[in-house]
Amino acid sequence: MGLLSGLIGLTSDVDVDQIRSDLDPLLVSDETIVLAFQVVRDVLVFTDLRLIIIDKQGMTGRKRHIQSIPYRSITMFSIETAGHFDVDSEMTLWISGQPPIQRELSRRANIAGIQRALAEGVLSR
Repeated sequence: MGLLSGLIGLTSDVDVDQIRSDLDPLLVSDETIVLAFQVVRDVLVFTDLRLIIIDKQGMTGRKRHIQSIPYRSITMFSIETAGHFDVDSEMTLWISGQPPIQRELSRRANIAGIQRALAEGVLSR
């Protein structure tokens, strides 16, 4: 059983097979994609080793900024859910030696799934 094996039954917002074919050249041998979530225009990909954030840029989204964050470097994380008058939720990751990373999450994002995947990855190390 892998690091995030307990999350296999959790519903992913993105087709993991499609993400796997896109990211296959970037993955190390035996690295497994466990979950992927659509976050507005970005995609959060949880592997058994790291969190990969794909930031789609520009009008077409063809330009992408890919950020790889090993779970061991995440010192703290928070997710702020949307209130009655808020449009979006927000995720913040604190990375050792780096400024915090903030991402907007849509109201429809699987907040519980993202929170659980982060907890599993960060706290299992």
